[in-house]
Amino acid sequence: MKPKEILVFGASGQIGRHLVRKLTKNNYKVLAVTRNIHQKGYILKTQANPGYLEMLELKSLNYEDVTNLFQNCEKVINLIGILFEKKNNEFNKIHEFFPHMLSEISKKNKIKQFIHISSLGIDEVKDSKYAISKQQGEKKVRENFENAVIIKPSIVYSVDDNFTTRFMTLLNHSPIMPLYYEGKTKFAPIHVSDLANIIFNVIDQNILSSTIECTGPEILSFKDIIKQLLNSINKKRLLIPIPLSFAKLSASILQMFPNPLITRDQLNLLKYDNIPSGKLQTNNDLGFEANKKFKSEIDKYSFNWRTGGQYSKKTSSTTN
Repeated sequence: MKPKEILVFGASGQIGRHLVRKLTKNNYKVLAVTRNIHQKGYILKTQANPGYLEMLELKSLNYEDVTNLFQNCEKVINLIGILFEKKNNEFNKIHEFFPHMLSEISKKNKIKQFIHISSLGIDEVKDSKYAISKQQGEKKVRENFENAVIIKPSIVYSVDDNFTTRFMTLLNHSPIMPLYYEGKTKFAPIHVSDLANIIFNVIDQNILSSTIECTGPEILSFKDIIKQLLNSINKKRLLIPIPLSFAKLSASILQMFPNPLITRDQLNLLKYDNIPSGKLQTNNDLGFEANKKFKSEIDKYSFNWRTGGQYSKKTSSTTN
């Protein structure tokens, strides 16, 4: 029997690589879209069973070029997103215009299922360009494709992320860790493999017309997360709440770097909790539990930031 074909945008990212592996192992053929096959192909090809992955290159967001990718697929998944703006990667272009285009083309091509990955904790945000662009993207998707599934995860983490790994790098070198908003912002971090399983179940069970908030099994404050990271890498650091005025100044400076630790826009977003709203269904409501605990998972790869690396001895650590 010919495998069902799924068109995946953003397949070479953290979520995409895990999802490709899950789909191809379960007899789905993935059409993986990437901007540079030569750069990303070697990563993706190791994730799939032979014959179940086809690489497609898309160098621009030209409407006609994107439309041509839809000829042989039944389902479409959009995983593309950015954390900060640079050069031609602007929030409204990536989070609003592109989902609008994909959902419109999906409707015209009578795609059976369209899945769009958005973000948790953005619905009430009015002072973040990232959040506003995500809100508008969800709105456009829902207008164009009534049966779309919108998945809104909290912080997604793994050894391939840009969250835990960057903070462990910072904590490994800096004696001081600033706590924005006193470190009280709450998150419900979800491991990337749990999120990939949830998306797979949505696909496999052909769920339609849903907005799903996806979270892990724990709610942790920003300070809790930093403490757990410190404990995992065997470091002691001063955790210092900083005034908002100084936080804004430092973020304004940091955002000028190519890969900033934090930007002014992210600082604005950080004052809002990133936990279930209580207004929408969650992965748990659907029976798709995410069971991986934050501390136990980061312990599996945090040795990269410990003194002595994988041969270091784990000891207890305390922080302020």
